[in-house]
Order: sequence, then structure tokens, then C-alpha cells
Amino acid sequence: MVEELGSVSVRPATSSDVMAIAKIHTLSWQQAYAGYVPAEYLNALTPENKAPVWKQILDRDDTDVFLAESSGRVLGFASVGPAPDEDAEPGDRCLYTMYLDPEAWGLGVAKELMSAVEKTVSESVALTLWVFDKNERARKFYERHGFKRDGVEKLEEFTGEYLLELRYRK
Repeated sequence: MVEELGSVSVRPATSSDVMAIAKIHTLSWQQAYAGYVPAEYLNALTPENKAPVWKQILDRDDTDVFLAESSGRVLGFASVGPAPDEDAEPGDRCLYTMYLDPEAWGLGVAKELMSAVEKTVSESVALTLWVFDKNERARKFYERHGFKRDGVEKLEEFTGEYLLELRYRK
């Protein structure tokens, strides 16, 4: 439990952060998406199977990954890179991920990560993100930070079930 949160610092993630990122990614998914992402999918997630994915992401030149920490404890991470959507303009960016240790939810860590992400994005290009329609907590956070739904939606498949994702743009 995060008893008392000291100052939060955000820095670029390095290859030595892979397991910390994989652990938070797993924990966050398992808690935030319980009840609508199929349990079969969530139960299969482990830091060990996420780590190779994060190693590849950290090795990419076109993606920035940020780590938030306090008193030496990793509290969350975010990643941003080229917008993958077919209607993206050259230079548009996408917030691929923003996940926190569930014990750090509501403590201002995501705000610090968002600030770091926004510093990498020129005001002349769009910043997009995808979020599950049922993820009210995240949707409200993004809306407070100036993101608006742009009407584009997609279905994402998880072990035979389809979940609706909404695109937000800033």
C-alpha cells in the first residue's frame, strides 16, 4: 500500500525497468478491467509474459516510455509514439499506454505522467488515444486533460469476446 506519497518524479524508462513496467501493466489490467475484459484473458497475464513485449518497445527509436516513481518505488508508466490509425496525419502521436500500480490510483501520478507525455508532442499535431468505453475512470481523466471523443470506434477481441474502444483526440 502506498502509505504516504513523496514527490513524484518522471523519467525516461530504460531496459532495466522492463520487469517493473511488466508488473504494473499486469496488475493494472487485472484490477481496472475486471468485470468486462474476460477473466480467462486477465488471469493469463503475467509480468513474465509482458516483459518481452516491453523490452521490444523500449528498444524502439520512435516510442517514448516514461516511468513515474516516488522514493525509489515505481508507481506507473506511459508510452507515446506515432499514431497508428490509417487516418492519422504525418507526425500525429498516440498515447499507447498509461498504467499505474493500483495502489497509486487517485494520488496524482497519472497527472505527472500526462505532463511528461504532453511535453513530447508539438501543439501542431494531434495526440490520440484509445480507451475502453466501459473504462469511466480513464475516460474522465482524459477528458479533464482536454481529450475529446472524435467519433471513431473499434472492437477489440479478447478470448472470443469483443469490447468497444473509443478514440479520443487532443
